[in-house]
Amino acid sequence: MRGIRGLVAEHVKVRAGYEAAIAAALGSLADAVLADDHDAAIAGLDHARASDAGRVEIVVASGATVAPLTDLPVGALAATELVTAPDGITGILSRVVVVDDLAAARSAWAKLRATPDVTVITKNGDVLTQYVLRGGSGAKRSRLELVAERDSAAERLQGVSTTIERTDFALAEKRAALEAARADATTALSTLTEFDAARASQSEQLGRLRIQLEAAQAEWQRLSAAVEVSTEAVRTAGTDVARVVAERDQFASKPRPMLDVTARDSLLTELDAARAAVVEERIRVETARERVRIEQARAASLAEQLEAERTAAEEQARLVVLRTRQIASATGVAGALPAVLDAVDRSVSEARVKLAAAEAERVTQNEELTELRRQESALRERLSAVSESVHGLEMQVYEKKLHLSTLLERAGEELGLVEDVLVAEYGPLVPVPVAPLERVAPPERVEPPERVELVETPDSAAEVSTRSTHSVPYDRAEQQARLAKAERKLGELGRVNPLALEEFDALEQRHKFLTEQLTDLTNTRADLLTIIDEIDEKMQGIFGAAFADTQAAFAEVFPVLFPGGTGSIELTNPDDLLTTGIEVSVRPAGKKIERLSLLSGGERSLAAVALLVAIFKARPSPFYILDEVEAALDDANLGRLLTLFQDLRQNSQLIIITHQKRTMEIADALYGVSMRQDGVSAVVGQRVNAEAPV
Repeated sequence: MRGIRGLVAEHVKVRAGYEAAIAAALGSLADAVLADDHDAAIAGLDHARASDAGRVEIVVASGATVAPLTDLPVGALAATELVTAPDGITGILSRVVVVDDLAAARSAWAKLRATPDVTVITKNGDVLTQYVLRGGSGAKRSRLELVAERDSAAERLQGVSTTIERTDFALAEKRAALEAARADATTALSTLTEFDAARASQSEQLGRLRIQLEAAQAEWQRLSAAVEVSTEAVRTAGTDVARVVAERDQFASKPRPMLDVTARDSLLTELDAARAAVVEERIRVETARERVRIEQARAASLAEQLEAERTAAEEQARLVVLRTRQIASATGVAGALPAVLDAVDRSVSEARVKLAAAEAERVTQNEELTELRRQESALRERLSAVSESVHGLEMQVYEKKLHLSTLLERAGEELGLVEDVLVAEYGPLVPVPVAPLERVAPPERVEPPERVELVETPDSAAEVSTRSTHSVPYDRAEQQARLAKAERKLGELGRVNPLALEEFDALEQRHKFLTEQLTDLTNTRADLLTIIDEIDEKMQGIFGAAFADTQAAFAEVFPVLFPGGTGSIELTNPDDLLTTGIEVSVRPAGKKIERLSLLSGGERSLAAVALLVAIFKARPSPFYILDEVEAALDDANLGRLLTLFQDLRQNSQLIIITHQKRTMEIADALYGVSMRQDGVSAVVGQRVNAEAPV
């Protein structure tokens, strides 16, 4: 319900060690229901009464703040200082003082006796008021103690969970640091390996460059010697050319000799030899020139190659210088590498040591975590057991309260006694008489009587009077045995119904009412049966007359549709017109048909039309609507059907839906649906001349 918070014990927080005292101070109110305000409390009472939940106690949480007690004796504490609860509960505890033991309670009570409505309670739960003292020992703990223990267990569980989470976080950090150290060691080793590979590559490349430099220097020396040889050859060729040119000029400057015919042959021979020599000289000169050109081209090429080799040598020298510097740097790095390796080894060793320590710590933490989890499981089991115990106690308390409230209500209803009177007169401290009154039942009746009389004889009265002074203290087991014996005897006597006369009067009135109603229903049923008989009789007369007219009309209509054929309609049960059926017999001319299913489609249509037209003729109607009844007919049968239509139109109006042209020709008006040019359907009507041929 809205406004109901739950049990009072769930909303009271007690300082450790004072649970029993506060539980004794609250008493049964610890199991009461806590409501927000008076309206919610009244609504709760209304709901308990409506749902038959028994007697309930509701504490209002809101209320005016009550000033606590002041000037308390030494060793006494106000109960409001020991709890944290709503105002309504602190108001209940405002006149309660808590002390350590009974001795302190005795001294505190001597000082607080003048304070009105004060209650002194010890830590063990002993209660001292002005008129009532409660105490003693008990094995059961109160609800507040159980709730406090449950809250304490929940707090310890929360602390253990926090410790587990913190330990897991620290373990995760250690594992992360270990992984980082392993990653750093792996990175250092990979860096060292890469540096060694780079140094080896640089050494190999430096050797190759040295070999290339030596080869370039040897090639340069070879090319230099070849250039000198080519220069010398060019110089020799130039000298030969100059000598040949000088000889030619010298020959040209010589005077021609006188022609001597006798010397012609020798001169011709000499001329041929001179020409051959000139040709040879020219060939030699051209050969020398060609060799000079080749040598010049080769010299130019060698010069270019020399320049390129020189440039390459300079580049190689620069690279050699760079490589030398790199080698020096690599040598320095290699010199510093042992220190780095030592540092890496130390780091790896430290990381391994830290790893071993972390592993050991992890193992320890795992063991602690296992122990904490075991403790957590134990605490959870204990919390579950405590919760189940609290729930069981709540159910037992609720059952006891419900049983007590039921007993009190029963005592109030059956005996008219309230709780105080019952305790004062029949409580465990009141002596119990030795012998009760005898209860005698009538012996002549076998069935359990409804009334039991108590007969007291003079002797028994005297005996009771003598024994009434003898009583014994209350013994629960003995009194329960007496109660069971009395209940057994009471069960043998039977139950007493003091309201039997009132129930009999009510049942007699009910019987009278039901008898009148039954008589009324019987008369009404008789009237209805009479009306039904009259209606049945009238319906039979109307149906008989209609069938006779239809039978006569069918005998007239059938020969029109089936020339030469025979047809009739008969009742299947003429003696009972209300349940009878109609049997149609049709036999066209020249056919011996026993079943209508053997007729053709057109013949079946004509037979059905004959029956309908017969009904129309027997009981005419102002108009008829026919939907393509002639669709399955040929021309001959269509002409016969149109004859019937002409006959029917004399007394009724026919509306026929058809696609037959001959049927349209007998109509007075035609109506059709046509589509216009704009695509919209339109209804078209046309009056037909009454003298149109059939």
